[in-house]
Amino acid sequence: MTADTDELLTVPEVMARLKLGRSMVYDLIRSRRLVSIKVGRARRIPLSSFRNFITDQISEAA
Repeated sequence: MTADTDELLTVPEVMARLKLGRSMVYDLIRSRRLVSIKVGRARRIPLSSFRNFITDQISEAA
């Protein structure tokens, strides 16, 4: 694993990067379009999952 894949993003960080609201980010997580893990009560999104989501969105738009 590289350092990039080890990094975990918080929901607010993903919200800021995607310029989306909290509900939309949780909808993406619920629909499994954005992979996340739970650490205790906290939800974390691996950076690699975030990047894959962006790549998938670009591919779908093309």
